[in-house]
Parts: sequence; structure tokens; C-alpha cells
Amino acid sequence: MAELRYHPLTKDWVMIASHRQGRPQMPKDYCPFCPGSGKVPEHFDVYEYDNDFPALSQNPPEPDPVATGFYKTAPAYGKCEVILYSPDHTATLPELPVEHIAKLVDLWVERFQAMKADPKIKYVFIFENRGELVGVTMPHPHGQMYGYSFVPKKLELELCSAKEHFEKTGRCIFDDMLLEEQKAGQRIIFENEHFSVFLPFFCEYPYGVYIMSKRHVGSIDQFTDEEKRSLAATLQETAGMLDSLFGFKFPYMMCMHNAPVNGEDTSDYYHFHIEFFPPLRSADKQKFNASSETGAWAHCNPTAPEEKAEELREAHKRFIERQD
Repeated sequence: MAELRYHPLTKDWVMIASHRQGRPQMPKDYCPFCPGSGKVPEHFDVYEYDNDFPALSQNPPEPDPVATGFYKTAPAYGKCEVILYSPDHTATLPELPVEHIAKLVDLWVERFQAMKADPKIKYVFIFENRGELVGVTMPHPHGQMYGYSFVPKKLELELCSAKEHFEKTGRCIFDDMLLEEQKAGQRIIFENEHFSVFLPFFCEYPYGVYIMSKRHVGSIDQFTDEEKRSLAATLQETAGMLDSLFGFKFPYMMCMHNAPVNGEDTSDYYHFHIEFFPPLRSADKQKFNASSETGAWAHCNPTAPEEKAEELREAHKRFIERQD
């Protein structure tokens, strides 16, 4: 079964992909993403791999006959890709040279443009799940890209807020957010010429950092070559900073927010940024999304962003010192 089912209470689509339960458990001494597996080239730096068990496809089956006059279904149209960061089975973003990560950024751009070329795709979502704590079963360094035939609800809410702010003030809400953070200073962790890394005022997670472009750019394919290399360096430092917090590879979900595609022009008011969702609140304690967060979307951060920003600044300093 692979289909979309409409959630009438939230006005969102839910991907039903029961076929993914049949994914095989890989042997401990075998990785399909390593050279020599027969699944990937013998030599590559970064590589796009079509997901073997996609939740979305460009040739989806017809939905099961379960729709009613009240409940709606739709074909699970879209694209699911795996993005391999390196042929090295254990190398993660902080361990890769900036020039290598720049190749990854170029691949993201290439695949973003390829997905955007399909007029049925309305949103391209680039993300990485890192660590067993967030459910990763493949330790080989990789991320994923989903091309949805709809704009997911969280992104839709962001777009509505951004459009409303622009119509009211004539300004980009993300530009104003970054300006507020720079004025306050307390929650800024580090900056370079093109990007700012900070814990936002409203941070939902203790270490939920944002990366935001300083130039008003809607999506990753609009960056200059200089900005793309700067993004590579920023990603390396951000992930390295998280690893330096407690001295181990820090689990996280990294979510890249680009403007939607093949729809309304959002260039005046939408702004590229990356959100991190790390599931730890200390070295040995997990930050669970319990009833309030999950059932009501009413988040509770058990820490002060200003204090955690200071911790992250110290962790960033340690990572940079090790690089020198």
C-alpha cells in the first residue's frame, strides 16, 4: 500500500507507505552505500541513490479503494532520493573537508533543480537523520530528499506567516528575525560573511540551532558559488560544534527549508534557512516530545536559549581549535 490520505482536522496529507515495513534488515558486515556493494559506483565523492523503498514515486499505484464521501485519498506521487555524503562508511559532516562538503551542496542543488523540473512536485525537502536515537538504521553518512506533490503543513504555516508579515510591513519575516537576533547578540553562536548560526528566541529544543542566509534568498539553487562554499563550511562547523558539546557524535534531524516550487511566487517573502532538531537536552538525557508537544503542538523547552547558546559557543570554539 502506498497512497496519500487527507487529514480533515489539520488539512494536511499523510503518507501511507505500508510497503516500507518489508525493508530487509541488512547484515552487519554489508552496506549497500559502500563501494563494492554492487549498488553504488566503485568510485564516487558524493552520490544520488534512488530510494529502494520510497514512500513517494513518480509512477505511484492507484490508491486502495478505501476513500469515502468524507475521507479522501490521492496517489503517493513524488520522489524519494538518498544522498550519499562520502564513500567512507564512518565519515560524518564534521570529519569531511569543506571542499568535499561543497560537492555535497552542489549535488543538493543539482537534485533540487531536477525535482523542481517536475511540475507535479510542489515542495522539495532536503534533510538528514543522524544517529540511532532518531531511528537511523544505516550508519553510512547520508541524507535524503523528498519531492512532495503538496506543501506540508509546517511549511504552509511558515509561508502564511511570512506572506502576512510582508503584506503588513513590506519586509521579510526572516530578515527581521535575524535582525532581532543580531541586536540581542546573546543567542548568536557564530557568523560568517554569508550565514548566521543561532538559537532562536522561541527555540523549541535545547540545542535546536538555526542556520540562516544573510542574503534574502529563497532556495539553495539561488546561491552564488561563494555562498555555496560558505554553506559547506557553516554546515561543517555546526555539526562539529554539536559533536563537541559532549565529546560524541551528536544525534540530530537537520531540515532544510527552501521556497516551494511550481506554485505561487514567494520570492519577496520566503527565505532559505536550516533547522536542527537534536533529541538530547544533556549528555545523558533525551528531550522527548511528550503529550503537549505531540498532541497539542504546544512545545516546552526545559532550558533557556540564552544559556544553551553560551554552551554552544564554547563547543564551537573547541571544534575550531581542533581544526587548527
